[in-house]
Amino acid sequence: MPVAPATPATAADGSIRVDLREVIQALSDALDLVGIDDVAHGKRVGIMACHCARTLGQDRQQAGFMFDLGLLHDIGVSSTRTHQHLVNEFDWAGSQQHCITGARLLASFSPLAAMAEPVRYHHTQWEILHAMPAVPTHIAEQANLIYLVDRVDALAAPYYQGGEILVHAAAIRQQIEQRRGGHFAPHLVDAFLRASQAEAFWLQLEARGIAGVLQDMRELHQPCTASTTQLKQLATLFSCIVDAKSPFTAHHSLGVAGLSRWLAEKMGLPAPRCEQLEIAALLHDLGKLRVPDEILEKPAGLDARERSLINAHSFETYQILRHIHGFEEIACWAAYHHEEPDGHGYPFHLGTASLSVEARILRVADIFQALAQDRPYRTGLSAAEVLATLQRFAEQQRIDPAILALAADDMDGAMAAALPAACLA
Repeated sequence: MPVAPATPATAADGSIRVDLREVIQALSDALDLVGIDDVAHGKRVGIMACHCARTLGQDRQQAGFMFDLGLLHDIGVSSTRTHQHLVNEFDWAGSQQHCITGARLLASFSPLAAMAEPVRYHHTQWEILHAMPAVPTHIAEQANLIYLVDRVDALAAPYYQGGEILVHAAAIRQQIEQRRGGHFAPHLVDAFLRASQAEAFWLQLEARGIAGVLQDMRELHQPCTASTTQLKQLATLFSCIVDAKSPFTAHHSLGVAGLSRWLAEKMGLPAPRCEQLEIAALLHDLGKLRVPDEILEKPAGLDARERSLINAHSFETYQILRHIHGFEEIACWAAYHHEEPDGHGYPFHLGTASLSVEARILRVADIFQALAQDRPYRTGLSAAEVLATLQRFAEQQRIDPAILALAADDMDGAMAAALPAACLA
């Protein structure tokens, strides 16, 4: 059973300091969840892009950038339907939308802004891209290399299990070579063909190979400390990806974060704790990226299988966040948002004694916001209706009545905090 440490690692001012690259790598795990059963697409694209960059003679910093770019290239994809198009069709007419969305999200966060333009064009064919005067050559090449190895992974994905990839490598190489000069830059095709001659190129894309490469990259990279403000910006970016997954959940994470902070401030928690709780709330539904769209969007009741998939999402959130040093408490607060004081919640079945005040606040904020928010199948409840529903939950020991009392004292303020302005448009 995961238990948050009593005293988190903090700076002298009470704020947390974590390695930004460690956060990015962990959050790339969230992007890979959209594949449902295929959960390493971004990592494989990053590994191949880095390998090809080295074959092209790029230095460690440039190759490292291509690795990171591969990890985050699909940052604009949250829909499982979109993911299926991208992996099942070599060239899909709707592919540009996730490129545009991803570029916009990356441009909004300065430490990752250099990735925005390559992501914007990573599904644009070379014969079009290299003729666009507004796109610098180095960006066009970065984008096209990601496009090339992204399509390699789409072709190779069915064969990573059971050692079959080596049997199919020649056919995959041939398909890429046939698109020289059209889809892909000739010199990038040449680099890929040189790199992929070695069996190791393909074997590193299997599960054990990926784990080894990720460990090597963690040991090689230079730490990049992120401030709490930057972490909140990055968490907001990822909350928008989660909230964009379905119109049923649009802007939910932002609302939960706003209300969680409002409740924490009402309770008198120190400012750094309020900041950390806000980050946890922004990230609490990361695990939902693995839930198929049709389940999230089902307006009727869920069957047992569908309910089990939904119930796994908070554990997925924990798995993503738990490996970030400095996020030990944040990971638990985020993962506990479906735990109930009587121990009948999920996924850990914890009771009041194991739930910190921050976790209990996030639990109330999550339910409150979901009730108050308009959904495609119903209008949001009024303040009186929200309060009445939550009071029943408190009587049933499903939420902490002391936390609810904070909201009940100022329902207008709580409603305003739970229903913020729309996510990035």
